[in-house]
Amino acid sequence: MKGILSEAIDDLSDVLWERAAARKSFHEFHDLLVNAIPSSILLVDRNLQVLFANRNFLEKTFHGKDNIVGKRLSQVFPKVILEELGLEASIRSVFDNGGSTQGQKLTYRAPGVPLRTYYYRMIPVIWTANVDAVLLLMEDVSEQVQLSKEVHCAERHLASVVDSASDIVLSTDNEGRILTWNPAAERISGYRVDDVRGRSLFEYLAKEHREDAKAFLSILKFQGGSRTADWVLLTADEGSVFISWVFSTMKDEASQTTGLVAVGRDQTERRKSEVQRLQREKLTALGVMAGGIAHELRNPLAVCSSAAQFLMNDQIKPEFRRECAEMIQKGITRASAIIENVLTFARPSDDAEFAPLDILGVLDEMSRLVAYEAKIRKIEMVTDLPNERLLVNGNRGLLQQVFINLFLNAIKAMSMGGKLRASAECSGGELLIRVADTGCGIPQEALAKVFDPFYTMLPMGTDTGLGLSVCYSIVKEHMGTIEVESTAGVGTILMVRLPLVADEAPI
Repeated sequence: MKGILSEAIDDLSDVLWERAAARKSFHEFHDLLVNAIPSSILLVDRNLQVLFANRNFLEKTFHGKDNIVGKRLSQVFPKVILEELGLEASIRSVFDNGGSTQGQKLTYRAPGVPLRTYYYRMIPVIWTANVDAVLLLMEDVSEQVQLSKEVHCAERHLASVVDSASDIVLSTDNEGRILTWNPAAERISGYRVDDVRGRSLFEYLAKEHREDAKAFLSILKFQGGSRTADWVLLTADEGSVFISWVFSTMKDEASQTTGLVAVGRDQTERRKSEVQRLQREKLTALGVMAGGIAHELRNPLAVCSSAAQFLMNDQIKPEFRRECAEMIQKGITRASAIIENVLTFARPSDDAEFAPLDILGVLDEMSRLVAYEAKIRKIEMVTDLPNERLLVNGNRGLLQQVFINLFLNAIKAMSMGGKLRASAECSGGELLIRVADTGCGIPQEALAKVFDPFYTMLPMGTDTGLGLSVCYSIVKEHMGTIEVESTAGVGTILMVRLPLVADEAPI
């Protein structure tokens, strides 16, 4: 009997041991699980004593377990926090009502550590029929709050940049409906942001540009990147403004196009300024040409004067009288041609018409006009032109300006005298014109800049720096090219290539 009892006691002991081991294992797992939670957890009883604190809370507060567990809430949190947030009253309310609280913000600084921001809530824990404890769950959001502040600051800075920009900055959705419209857009267009938001951008473009704009934005939406365009923007006072636009696509996290961003610059004043600069450049050239013009006019006028003196003599023979009249007629014709060339050069060319013209005749005329200037500067001027009529499709006044600028630049480069040579030759359906000088030359590092607006190697105030940039634009407008070769101290060659056209009728 004793043996049976002994065995039963041993079996019971084994069962109890297994249950104890299982219970221990469960508690260990429970502690491991709670301590692994990245939030801070406090378990508080009705006496506002801490029953449990997980590892996250202990690490955040730099306290040991013995300094927290078993302590009253007033010994864990500073008095000012308890009073301002009403933690104790909230916990008692949970005990009384049995309901969880909504998330609230808690700012807490433990001794010797930086300020931390938490969102906390209280959850009732019910083992029996009543609330036995309250779980204080605190989520550390300090990094998120700081990041939010930085994002807000960046957004505010970006908004300030856009609002302060002197250029139009706007955004649209994929259909071209306006989403944002900065103060510069309001000032330039006269439309307030509330007037345009949600409306199509195309409504505010000139009619002749709307279809192009729709096709342009459709291509941009699918190809991405950025593109430029020049479109006229209609204004609230029924006027219009010429705008240079730069459009870029907006992308979402999946790299899908969600809309467009446009930056537009008012080019009205710039275009007026360019016209004025062009006219100033012409007048500058005309001033230099004045000496050459006077020289060119002096010869036919001298002939006319001599012939007129002979005509005043009643004793001359009829044949000689006729010869004198013809000389006067030729002189007047020559002088009129010179004056007409100068007027054509000086006349604005905004609406320049293009027609077949004798390009070598234009080149010869301009070389004659600067010949006197070259002579007084001790420059030998040589022209080597084919003895034939070669036609290009162009505008006489604009091409005159090109060659005058090239000749005057060459003359300026030879302050101590030298040789200026103009030549032309045909090759593959185009005419190559060279203007070469033996002047100071251009350094290699400056060659890439000679066609840039306002770039000049002459002292400030002696040159506008627009001559070659104007030449470049005019030659390009004539479907040609202009290039430069130069060696410092040796000289410079400007090469103009223009496409030839068939000589169908005399000009």
